[in-house]
Amino acid sequence: MHKKDYGHEVRHHGSTSVRIALVLLGTLFVGLGIAGIFLPILPTTPLLLLAAACYARSSRRFYNWIMNNKYFGPAIRDWRKYRSIPKRAKYTAMVLILATFGSSILFLAPRVYLQLALGFTGISLLVFMQRIPVREKE
Repeated sequence: MHKKDYGHEVRHHGSTSVRIALVLLGTLFVGLGIAGIFLPILPTTPLLLLAAACYARSSRRFYNWIMNNKYFGPAIRDWRKYRSIPKRAKYTAMVLILATFGSSILFLAPRVYLQLALGFTGISLLVFMQRIPVREKE
């Protein structure tokens, strides 16, 4: 497969130290995005979008890597093109949030204040997810 060069989209920050910080921050966001695949509390796609934004201001190499990555690239390119996520991804994320937070509230949180905090966080995530536009696959 031929990889596309997205280097023309990179606008390097003027400061070398800021560019280094952005690469490190982008790499942190990629790591958190990967963790988000397994932990519903971490929103994978927004974290990858943040990583791409950091790389777009710091490194042509890293930006091309994330845009051409077979796992991360399609989600980032789709968001850039459509400003939405596939319907299935949205509803899968919402079901996982409900299941994870619901089971945590029922089985793991011994105190009422912890249950309330988890409930508030879960509802906040659901509201956030509900506000993201959806699109049908082409």
